[in-house]
Amino acid sequence: MNARCLHIVRPHGMRRVVSSLGMALLMAVTVQAADATDLDAKHIGAISGTNATATPEGVVRIGWSRSDVKVTVDGVVLPPAAGLGSWAAFMPMQEGHAMVMGDTVVFEDEVDVAMDAAFAHGLTITALHNHFFYDTPKVYFMHIGGDGTPDALAGGVKAVWDAIRAVRRTHAQPSSGFGGATVIPGTLSAPTLSQIVGHPATDSGGVAKITIGRDGHMHDAAIGASMGLTTWIAFSGSDMAAAADGDVIMTAEEVQPTLKALRAAGFHVVALHNHMMGEMPGYFFTHFWAKGPAEKLAHGFRAVLDAQSSSARPHTH
Repeated sequence: MNARCLHIVRPHGMRRVVSSLGMALLMAVTVQAADATDLDAKHIGAISGTNATATPEGVVRIGWSRSDVKVTVDGVVLPPAAGLGSWAAFMPMQEGHAMVMGDTVVFEDEVDVAMDAAFAHGLTITALHNHFFYDTPKVYFMHIGGDGTPDALAGGVKAVWDAIRAVRRTHAQPSSGFGGATVIPGTLSAPTLSQIVGHPATDSGGVAKITIGRDGHMHDAAIGASMGLTTWIAFSGSDMAAAADGDVIMTAEEVQPTLKALRAAGFHVVALHNHMMGEMPGYFFTHFWAKGPAEKLAHGFRAVLDAQSSSARPHTH
């Protein structure tokens, strides 16, 4: 409701209150803008190791065109300018700080190192998804964010991009697999995995699966696990050498601790996105993949659940 509507339905005295509140808000925004220090594009460019430009709004942007790997989409060679550009944008905040948002082009074998570098330098990961179908090699996009000093943020983005470049210096073409342990077909001890994770496990066709439900509301109706609000992990292979894939449902404040715990456990994060719109609270989902002894994978997943739980807070609808 805007101030004009309030003038119609409120007494004259309330109009003065609303007017005063509006003036106070305007002054607060003006003071915040005045306190924000302009960013030095040349300095940010020097720290990030690339050219930087400033927009009329005071935002400093840097970019990196991924021309180092030839990409085809639906049989068409895709020019880098057609959607293979990494970028980061820095906006001045109060007290000499800044905010950064960006999108980084990553191939499958670059995601782990790029994510680890982001976390090591205080950046957040806000999405990991695809933009294309029938692309060769597969291209993904990792969105980053953060706030802090301009120097720290620019250095963080540089670290992410440098980690990616280091992968390509070692292997010019993206890898076709994670490598590591070979999954051995056999039997899995679902009761043991259940005991480690702390939730019941089902055994279906040699796959041990654990599903954990959450609750929410949508369109004034209660929704839960049966509507897709679940965290789950599926073990296949054998106790000696298994594969684990799954999905963790998270509220916004749980995303970063969960992602960090997955990486600390040696799990590969392969997607971060939403599954629905309009739910309360808002939920995000991260998909993962890992290989190794089944019990080790179960202990890793338990650590992920613990990290998520420690960051959770009650939500009301």
